[in-house]
Amino acid sequence: MRTLLHVVQFRISFRSYKNSRVLDSYRTTISRKKPGMVQHLRIPRGPVNLAADLHLPDSADSSAPLCAVVLSTPGSSVKEQIGANYASRLAARGIAALVLDPAHQGQSEGEPRDLEDPYRRGEDISYALDALTTAPGIDPQRIGVLGICAGGGYAVHTARTDHRIKAVGTVVPVNIGNAFRSFSPDGPAAALDALADARTEEGRSGEMTRVNWLPDTLEDATAAGLTDIDTTQAVTYYRTERGGNEHSTNLRLLRSDPLLLGYDAFHLADQLMTQPLQVVLAGRTGNTGSYDMGMQLWKLAPNPVDLMVIDGAGHYEMYDEPAYVDAAVERLTNFYVNNL
Repeated sequence: MRTLLHVVQFRISFRSYKNSRVLDSYRTTISRKKPGMVQHLRIPRGPVNLAADLHLPDSADSSAPLCAVVLSTPGSSVKEQIGANYASRLAARGIAALVLDPAHQGQSEGEPRDLEDPYRRGEDISYALDALTTAPGIDPQRIGVLGICAGGGYAVHTARTDHRIKAVGTVVPVNIGNAFRSFSPDGPAAALDALADARTEEGRSGEMTRVNWLPDTLEDATAAGLTDIDTTQAVTYYRTERGGNEHSTNLRLLRSDPLLLGYDAFHLADQLMTQPLQVVLAGRTGNTGSYDMGMQLWKLAPNPVDLMVIDGAGHYEMYDEPAYVDAAVERLTNFYVNNL
């Protein structure tokens, strides 16, 4: 069954994307002088910097260290989209929330652009933890993670081995490796053969290939035969004024795909992820696979705490539909308060 954002691959010839980042204006330290604001940060990640937004509570007492949550966002999204919807609500409920652009994407640095490397996505979370655990005003022993969609899988994969994370929350979590393998029509091994040929051709031509995460318009989706409600809602969110953002290119470097096909976000989670777990699922299952994957995670986790299924909600409605997002954040807030 076709699933998630990555089912349509419109080939696009390589062109140079001049980076419009404004990282020079990003602060490198976290200040507690102005609670109730969004602080724009630049987080060192080896030779590059990650662009991040730290949402602080309105009523923060500067003398009391805050608990904090690092948000891991869906594939293709940037920090101003789904992550901001959840981070701002967590901050309004007293929890500092840091959401970042992945390396190679959005306003973060990293070449080549548009790379979706699942292992680097996990490392991004750990670098964000580096920043928070050494930040004045943040309690380093009270930091959790919240992953949404593919970010849920990345959060779990990171928490297995980075036990600075004290609690793991997920919303419509997806094991992106499983998703990619499931929609390979001739099987993942055949897909890897084709990708090997494509990489060889890139070497010959000197041009990298990019593919769309999603059709750019509903008309493109219809032309591709993708008229299911989940694809329609994904396009309506990501590719319109409703949720679109100038820093989200809707492009994925094709050489990301072998990495994704070989990735298992939940590998060894049953043995290594000892942190308390909260799972929030959309009640309308659709074809994204997030309901089944969320239930799989729930059963795998050594320390499951709470499972919430939001009746009537679809996968992409969990991104910005106020009633559904508010319900999820209320439950997540209780989870973090009780486990951080």
